Amino acid sequence: MKKLFLRLTGSLFIAGYLVIFGACASQSSDQPVAKNIIFLIGDGMGLPQMYAARTVNGGPLALEEVTHVGLHTTHSANRYITDSGAAGTALACGAKTNNGAIGVDTSLNDLVSILKYAEAQGMATGLVSSSAITHATPAAFIANEASRNDYEAIAADFLKTDIDLFIGGGLNHFTKREDGMDLTKDLMANGYTIATSVEEFLAHTSGKLAALTAPEHNPRMLDGRGDMLPAATKKAIELLSQQENGFFVMIEGSMIDWGGHANDQEYVLTETIDFNETIKVALDFAKKDGETLVVITGDHETGGMVVIKGDPVNKTVETAFTTGGHTGTLIPVYSYGPGAELFTGIFDNTDFKQKFIDALGVGEAK
Repeated sequence: MKKLFLRLTGSLFIAGYLVIFGACASQSSDQPVAKNIIFLIGDGMGLPQMYAARTVNGGPLALEEVTHVGLHTTHSANRYITDSGAAGTALACGAKTNNGAIGVDTSLNDLVSILKYAEAQGMATGLVSSSAITHATPAAFIANEASRNDYEAIAADFLKTDIDLFIGGGLNHFTKREDGMDLTKDLMANGYTIATSVEEFLAHTSGKLAALTAPEHNPRMLDGRGDMLPAATKKAIELLSQQENGFFVMIEGSMIDWGGHANDQEYVLTETIDFNETIKVALDFAKKDGETLVVITGDHETGGMVVIKGDPVNKTVETAFTTGGHTGTLIPVYSYGPGAELFTGIFDNTDFKQKFIDALGVGEAK
């Protein structure tokens, strides 16, 4: 009798579970899809960088306003510790590659990034970076090259797409080239307005924009970059949201990583807080818009940073670094808006592309 009771109750539990699961699955299929995606990558940003910045900020960061949190793994195809080229390629293209490669697989075959996929769906697209726009992370979304250091080839790859705007440093990679070409002339012939300063890109009100705001990289926050990255993010959203079919934009806070390599706490924290101001711009838009998915993550952690002690009242923190390179720790993922629930749990960095496609509701990856 007891066995029969257990069998019946077990069957009822399973049946109930299937009913609930089926209802949840049915509800998930009815979830609103995202029209726009804003993907923010803090290069080198892990939990220690975020929490140390929170402490000196004296309170919660903008990214804490997200509704969902997850974790992702970062190893490359040939190394347990990834570099930004392989990590950027995984995030952008959904495939592992070897350290140093950009937008290609381990056999050097071209991969299709989520930016190019969005472009094929008729969406507007953009890239924004505090570094050169040809640097590893933004390059992974636009270029297909065997080496992340081939900046001139990466610059030429911009002309192989219909990207609507890009804002970052790297002017010399377009104009002072070994082949003698001035790619800004080709960009203008393709309908882009060229801007070479923050003031010039802020004055741009419609149409394609190529804003190359420094010969190489933009300055550090410690060297007077100011609000370039939040301002560029606001301008990118303003321009891209003029398009009817939605948009995809990747925005990188590049120099958190560089502060980690230098084992410089102030460098790391000023860059992380600037990135937080950039996140605030994105979230403010998403809250008002209601159709925008915002996803925030790092490509890897840099410096092996640890928080030793801190005082949120006096806005002070003490940290230490365990390496001058990258580490293999899990990286947090913060998400808000339609499709945010897709970015929870623990998943690989190659899963981002398909999750974005699922959030858009446009079909399988190509």
